[in-house]
Amino acid sequence: MVRVPLTAVERLRGERLGAVLRRARGTRSMPQVAVAAGISPETLRKIETGRAPTPSFFTIAALAAALDLSLDELFAACQVEPPLSASA
Repeated sequence: MVRVPLTAVERLRGERLGAVLRRARGTRSMPQVAVAAGISPETLRKIETGRAPTPSFFTIAALAAALDLSLDELFAACQVEPPLSASA
């Protein structure tokens, strides 16, 4: 299966997601939060650094629950205004 390259907006959204998760994690260790969310520390590291900018909904929901974040807050924090097209 060939993966379609991510757009600049998708990459930026992934970077914002990682930043929000890092801030919410605070002083807790990456392994602590990963175990609480039921994912591997490596997966959490990739999400936090933007190397996995499009995690599954279930992964995001598990992380939100482990970090006491609402999905609405997380969604709002990761929004990116798409660039205006040349035809607009």
